Amino acid sequence: MIERTITSSLLRNLEFFPIVGIVGPRQVGKTTLAKSLQARLSFPSLYLDLELDSDLQKLKDAETFLSFHQEKCIIIDEIQREPELFALLRALVDQERRPARFIILGSASPTMIRKSSETLAGRIAYTELNPFSLLEISPEISMRQHWLRGGFPPPLLAKSERNSWIWLNNFIRTFIERDLRELGYDIPSQNFRRLLLMLSHIQGKLLNYSDLARALGLSAPTIRRYLDLLEGSFLIQRLQPYYINIGKRLVKSPKVYIRDTGILHELLQIRSEEALIGNIAIGGSWEGYVIEQIRRSLFQEPEMYFYRTHAGAELDLFMVLSNNTKVAIEIKSTNSPKLTKGFFETLSDLSPTHTFVIIPDGDPYPKDNGIKVVNLSHFIRVELPQLASPT
Repeated sequence: MIERTITSSLLRNLEFFPIVGIVGPRQVGKTTLAKSLQARLSFPSLYLDLELDSDLQKLKDAETFLSFHQEKCIIIDEIQREPELFALLRALVDQERRPARFIILGSASPTMIRKSSETLAGRIAYTELNPFSLLEISPEISMRQHWLRGGFPPPLLAKSERNSWIWLNNFIRTFIERDLRELGYDIPSQNFRRLLLMLSHIQGKLLNYSDLARALGLSAPTIRRYLDLLEGSFLIQRLQPYYINIGKRLVKSPKVYIRDTGILHELLQIRSEEALIGNIAIGGSWEGYVIEQIRRSLFQEPEMYFYRTHAGAELDLFMVLSNNTKVAIEIKSTNSPKLTKGFFETLSDLSPTHTFVIIPDGDPYPKDNGIKVVNLSHFIRVELPQLASPT
């Protein structure tokens, strides 16, 4: 088993919180991680999988069953299938509040599991488990393979490219045809597939709800609802623009990214590194990959934005870390990056503490104005921990 970076954080949460929640997309490794935590507990535990009818039957009278096993840590997998359990968990925890009473696993964000955040407020610590990050993969897996196949364990570790893409295609189909319905959303699968395809073609571009609505023959509010579902299911991320009062007209629309590049590449039918390098989508793919890897590499998620003026000045990523360090990042898919006048204008507007240009490969080197050109691996392993350290 590949050690997940959030393991130590989860173990600390189990020492304090009555309920620990692990959320993330299907097939990301939540069950494997939970069972590894189970093996480390110093007291008895019980695992329930709500996708199994036999375990669902045990919870027909959930209060009696869970009360009978109150001395154990009870792990409930796929809890989004039975959202009414949250009120019961709250009542049981309030009767006897002690650490590690429950570990719950869900394939949707807390806000998508009806009122769970409010129901369990103050009793639960949620942690998001993502596909494997660049920091987690073994040395035998190259950054470029990780970028191409994405971070879901089955396609990343598949022995053949064919198996990798078959798995990703099945994952997309299952999500559209089954997972959304299990969350209570009866949405035509054709609409969602077309929307995902359109999003793959605007990876890293400004999101225009009205344009998407017209193309799909739907209303703009419906498109917003669909995107909320995709974001709550961990498939997409909307990156918001950074606003500052500098007397310039700023772009106010978010940019959109499909978070896992394996899913992105399957939607675009990009199934080899050679095909990726020659594809017009490479810039958006690399940009999304870099942003996602940076997000996964920090214990506390930073404030993350892009910056763009109507005059054309643009910065791919502007981060404000927890120690108030401001980091400007330009993301280039070539190892010989050329910086534009608009990029330098953004530095004048934003006055960042540090400025980087992130490329795929090559040794780090400095440029004028304190700019560092670094490869992604160096940035997340060397530069980012220094930037995020308390001042």
